[in-house]
Amino acid sequence: MKKTIRSCLMTLSPLVLLTQVAFADTKTTTTQATITDAERARIESIVHDYLVKKPEVLIEAMQTLQKKEMEQTQNIIKQTEKTAGNYAQALFKATNDPVAGNTNGKITIVEFFDYQCPHCVAMSPTLDKIIKTNPDVRVVYKELPIRGPMSELAARAALAANKQGKYNELHHKLMSSNQPLSETVIFGFAKSSGVNVDQLKKDMQSDSITKQLQANMKLRDELNLLGTPAVFVGKTDAKSTDKVQYVPGRVSEAELIKMIKQA
Repeated sequence: MKKTIRSCLMTLSPLVLLTQVAFADTKTTTTQATITDAERARIESIVHDYLVKKPEVLIEAMQTLQKKEMEQTQNIIKQTEKTAGNYAQALFKATNDPVAGNTNGKITIVEFFDYQCPHCVAMSPTLDKIIKTNPDVRVVYKELPIRGPMSELAARAALAANKQGKYNELHHKLMSSNQPLSETVIFGFAKSSGVNVDQLKKDMQSDSITKQLQANMKLRDELNLLGTPAVFVGKTDAKSTDKVQYVPGRVSEAELIKMIKQA
C-alpha cells in the first residue's frame, strides 16, 4: 500500500490520484465491477488516514516534483542556448525590429519582452545603462505581448511608432509609466512622444505589424522560451556555428557585462 501511495504522489494531486489508483485496483480484483459509494468512501478514508499519519510523504513528494521541474527547466534552457545559433539571423537581423544603441555595434543584445511584465519593466533601466556605457553594443527589442489585450495594444502602438522613427520615445514611456495600461494611457504617451496618433492607429492594424508579432511568437515557440524577459547575447554577425548566450528572466547589469565580454 505504501509503495503505491508514494509512487502516485510523485506526479499528481495526492488524494485524487491515490483514490483513482485505489479504484483501479478494486476494479481489477472485482473483474472491473462498478465502484459503489460505500467502497469509494472506504478508499478515501484509507488514503486520508494514511496521509494524516504520514504527512511527510506529501513534503517528500513536493520536493521530488520541484527537483524534477527544475531539472526539466535547466534542460530546456541548455537546449535553447545550444540551438540559438541556428536562429541568429532571426534574432539579430530581422527586418523592422526596433534597435537601440549603436546600430552598427559588433555585439547585439536581444530582449523578448512584454510591457505588462514587471521583470521586463524592472530590467529596462539596466538595458538603458548598458547602451550608454557600451558604445559597441546594439539592442534589439522583440515585442512579445503575452499578457493580454493591453499588452498587444501597447506592442502594436510601439511598432507603429517605429514606422515614424519614434519607437524609443514611446517604448521608454510605456516601460516607465508606473500605471495600468489602457488605450487612453498608450495613445497619450504616443502623442507626448511626438507621434502622429491618427497615422499610428492606422499602422497598428497593418499586415506588416501583424506579421512581425506573429514572427516573434513563432520564434518564441521554436526557441521554447519560458516567458519574458528572455535575453540573447552574441556577435551581431553570428553564424549558426557561433555561440549565442541565453538567459531566461531578468538579467543584472553585471551579468549582461559578463555576457558582452564573452561574446
